[in-house]
Amino acid sequence: MIGSANLNIMIKAARKAGRSLVKDFREVENLQVSMKGAGDFVSKADIAAEQILKEELLTARPTYGWLAEEGGEINGKDPTRRWIVDPLDGTTNFLHGLPHWAISIALEHKGQIVAGVVYDAAKDEMFFAEKGAGAWMNETRIRVSGRIRMIESIFATGVPFGGRADLPATLQDLARLMPVCAGVRRWGSAALDMAYVAAGRYDGFWERRLNPWDLAAGVIIVKEAGGLIQPLDAEGDILTDGEVICSNEPIFENFSKVIRG
Repeated sequence: MIGSANLNIMIKAARKAGRSLVKDFREVENLQVSMKGAGDFVSKADIAAEQILKEELLTARPTYGWLAEEGGEINGKDPTRRWIVDPLDGTTNFLHGLPHWAISIALEHKGQIVAGVVYDAAKDEMFFAEKGAGAWMNETRIRVSGRIRMIESIFATGVPFGGRADLPATLQDLARLMPVCAGVRRWGSAALDMAYVAAGRYDGFWERRLNPWDLAAGVIIVKEAGGLIQPLDAEGDILTDGEVICSNEPIFENFSKVIRG
């Protein structure tokens, strides 16, 4: 797979930040069992990874805008293009020494996501897609699953924590979905959940109250893998609303009916 210059810049940046995070993750595995805990250290690791990504991406494309979790928003000289970046999606997993977290980079052009990278550095799995060029994991083309029955399908979501206001809605979703499917997983990284739908590992995913940097790269990876993806409110906008539902085409109608109630 030979991608565009922009996609190659994104992959190179993700790998460089990934090396930094993997090094820090090995340290977290020691720190997380200590009395003090690893919270401050992880925050520094997150910020350091974002700085690497910012330097790589904005050096290569200095006119592009920037939107990221830690560093906020920068308006670029080119108002039509911006990077949307999450340097560490799955921070709680990282904090606890769980090797399930990712770097997420998307390129937006005129309001549309045209390229996306989700890099699981702990497992060295690079998921990426570019508009019209399909979706890939490392050197392999990926497609959404071919399952057609809900009862054989596995879904993923995020379960709200810390008393968040959307917990009751998610519990209602689960009450409707669990009896009609093969299982639901909550692995703590929306970017990887969407990449896994694209790769056929999950059959569908939905979640509320996400940020643009959690979702942006996953949107195009799912689309280019042949999946259907919509905002939970069919009249809404995924990145603006922070709500999403996606799956393969055969089960989308039934899945969305269950979740949308």
